[in-house]
Amino acid sequence: MLSAKSLFQEIIDNDESFRLFCSIAASGETQGGWENARIAALVPASERDMAPKITRHGADEDKHGRIFNALLKKRALEPVPVPPETDYTALLEKHGIGLAHEKLKGDQPLTVADIVTYLAHSRVTEQRAADQMVMLRKHFADDPLVGKAVRMISNDEDNHLAYTHEELLRFAAAGHGRLIQRTLRDCALAEIGIYRDVSLAVMAHMGRILGWPKAKSAMLAAGIHAMYAYERLAGWRRMVSLKMPERRDALGGPASAAPEFA
Repeated sequence: MLSAKSLFQEIIDNDESFRLFCSIAASGETQGGWENARIAALVPASERDMAPKITRHGADEDKHGRIFNALLKKRALEPVPVPPETDYTALLEKHGIGLAHEKLKGDQPLTVADIVTYLAHSRVTEQRAADQMVMLRKHFADDPLVGKAVRMISNDEDNHLAYTHEELLRFAAAGHGRLIQRTLRDCALAEIGIYRDVSLAVMAHMGRILGWPKAKSAMLAAGIHAMYAYERLAGWRRMVSLKMPERRDALGGPASAAPEFA
């Protein structure tokens, strides 16, 4: 029977598919680390209190990149180049979601509207990341190869998601509610399309590596399209709702180390 658990187990059991999976994940996390570091450096003076939290966010992402590379090293595997069509982070930026890299490479301070854009983008993408890690934690939390990494990254993603909720609610209370809701909606609707395309591309690469029969590949593609249809119809609303999280000030301290990986 085809399930998320059996699919991922197949991917991690094969060196080449595991190498591609970790390479894609490490690249995205490292890119996220760079983006957050630049945002922290350019935070407007009125929001300087946010800088340590944004820095912590970026440090967590960098840590995740190191963890995925360490998982490769444990199996004596080298990273592979990330196929452009599977680069979720780059495709989001290409489609104007989040802050443009050209702006982040400059030295002009960001505006409050830029910070709202960053937080809205993070709210949507961290929801995706947190949901994926919940699935992996459910099936692989005790796995001897990836279990420790799954538990650590999942906890971090929950912190990131809580942080975005709390900060966006703070900005909404300060009068930015309409901008927040408009930006969240635009981000969510664009993200679900990009996630669909990236998922199809990743599964196509995995199918070639693992020699999946056409029927299996077609079934997986149909499932991805069905998920997109649901998210386009109604599921995207979950990615734009805001509520005060149980984890308050989730990024208020230093990033936790990962000595067993890094």
